[in-house]
Amino acid sequence: MNYEGKVYRPWIEADSFLIQTTLGCSHNKCTFCDMFRDKKFRIRDLDDIFRDIDEARTCFRRLRSIFLIDGNVLALKTDFLLKVLNKITETFPEMEKISLYAGLNDLRRKSIDELKQLKAAGLSKVYTGLESGDPVVLECIGKGLTPEQAKQGMAHAKSAGIEVLISIIFGIGGKERSREHIVATTELLNILQPEELAPMALTIQPGTILAQQVASGEFVQATPMQILEEEKYMLENLEDFKMMYWGDHGNNIETLRGMLPAYRDFFLQKIEYAITNNPVTKKEVLLTSPW
Repeated sequence: MNYEGKVYRPWIEADSFLIQTTLGCSHNKCTFCDMFRDKKFRIRDLDDIFRDIDEARTCFRRLRSIFLIDGNVLALKTDFLLKVLNKITETFPEMEKISLYAGLNDLRRKSIDELKQLKAAGLSKVYTGLESGDPVVLECIGKGLTPEQAKQGMAHAKSAGIEVLISIIFGIGGKERSREHIVATTELLNILQPEELAPMALTIQPGTILAQQVASGEFVQATPMQILEEEKYMLENLEDFKMMYWGDHGNNIETLRGMLPAYRDFFLQKIEYAITNNPVTKKEVLLTSPW
């Protein structure tokens, strides 16, 4: 395979084969993210993508799941992405799932008809970073997204029948805006009602704008206790819609994975136990590993 630069995929896609379709991220302005700082966004040549797909066929007798990288692949024109999807399903008739990264704005900018075409061509699920439902936090982290735009993007996905996994970040509001961040995020999630949710604790990535803000004192990190309280608040206040909860990111204080609302009480018991007993709550900063 011809991979360029650092390669990322969600931990949930550990068993999926990766096909690099774009290079970098078309937004690439989030203050907390360094995933694609080493790349300028561009689209790979279609022939190169096809060659990788053909090569994968020679390597695997059966391949059931493919994840398209790099960043927001859904920013591609629909006709181009349809050619990629059709090539995958023609080459791998046994394919069960094709997923990719997308921004909620990418979903919003596609028409429902376009998204339905992509769904029919094999697109199963998109992974998208909401990070926060608080418009102040979204502005501060350079997300380029408003809550209203998030609602529009999710509505398009639901109308097209494309599943959406949303990621949020505990602690992204910092010490001073922890409460506002989690209240607004929970309220927005209750409107969006994604099929899957992947919450993770904030990691300060070296070399990012956020890392500079931490060093200067402009951004004061939320404490581990605040991070646990954010997760507790969210779990207590999410409405009873069916959703897979992937709370098992390596940087989270507690490892929680299961369906909501069925596992809500069990998750809350674990969070409440951690609040009372985990020594990390006595620390000022949660130490996490860069991606």
